[in-house]
Amino acid sequence: MQKFKRKVFYLGGFDPRGVRFYHQLYRDQAARYTALTGETVEVSARRAGPANSAIWTVTNASAGVETDYEYLRWEDLIGKVWIRHPFTLAWRAARAYAGHARLMQFGRMRKLRRGPVITILYPPILAVLIPLLLALVPALLLSLLLPFWAAALVGIGISAFFSGRILNKLVVPWLLRFMTYHGALAADGPGDELNARLDQFAARIAAELDGDWDEIQLVTHSAGTILGMSLLRRILALRGRAPLPDHFVMVGMGQVVPVIGLRCDAGWYHADLKALADQPFRYVDISSPPDGAAYYNVNPLRLVADQFAARVDMLSPRFHLFYLAENYHGGWSNKYEAHFDYLRVGDRLSPLDFVSLTAGRRTVDEAVAAFRTIP
Repeated sequence: MQKFKRKVFYLGGFDPRGVRFYHQLYRDQAARYTALTGETVEVSARRAGPANSAIWTVTNASAGVETDYEYLRWEDLIGKVWIRHPFTLAWRAARAYAGHARLMQFGRMRKLRRGPVITILYPPILAVLIPLLLALVPALLLSLLLPFWAAALVGIGISAFFSGRILNKLVVPWLLRFMTYHGALAADGPGDELNARLDQFAARIAAELDGDWDEIQLVTHSAGTILGMSLLRRILALRGRAPLPDHFVMVGMGQVVPVIGLRCDAGWYHADLKALADQPFRYVDISSPPDGAAYYNVNPLRLVADQFAARVDMLSPRFHLFYLAENYHGGWSNKYEAHFDYLRVGDRLSPLDFVSLTAGRRTVDEAVAAFRTIP
């Protein structure tokens, strides 16, 4: 069997856990894929790559596939802006949400998808209500037995002990950090460090586009889908007049581009999207309707242009078909985990699960075609 050689560039989201977590996640999902298919998928140790990347090799000997997987690292930059102190987070989030209230096109966002609007708005509401209720209710009850000042102190203590745990379970602090960071990103642009990193990534990808590969994938996930559009514009600029090769495809998973694309002050980002609108390239968007953090069936290019030259597929992964009911994520407490199902293998194999796309024999186009035949 002739070997199928694939190059994958992966750009992840706003997550400080970085390459160690994602390498282990891929290994775990490759083991699940092997158990479901009988194909032997082996994942090498990770090694340092060029241009702030980490590389590992994925070998599917059964299918004759070898994938060179390059993880584009920016978790060090995330760590620099990751707000750790709860009072600092509260203050900066309040300022960020004031900016979103003034500058976000919430009306247009709501017409696109209602779920992400709820996901954006519930963190500040819960961040105020939960500590307040946890303090107020016990204080009022205890005031029947104790002096009010003593009851108030007990209520404050109860709130301080429990509210953080409840808010973490509801993913409130992470979402507040996400919206605070992206409010600054919309208003101020990427900044020197992130601009330099994206330029490094673009040069690295451009250098591989004409290499000896049967398929090249640029896979973006979550907040990586935002930066992925700017990254693709830079790649195209480095190519000059040369078009992207036919075996190149950009895959967006759990896409969140409107978080920046619908900010009135994000002129730098609108320019990136407009520059892509008349460029021919292959883009496949895989975003789940039940994922409240993702924009299902929202073409990023249509945010700024009525016409576009890219060949685009907008797909739901239909996770409910590939998970047993007891394993399928549901409820508020699992919203964060549901946003990572794009990178997992379910209880049944899907043509669009992450390991199938990156370690299987099918190209992305063939996987999309196979997925569309599923009733």
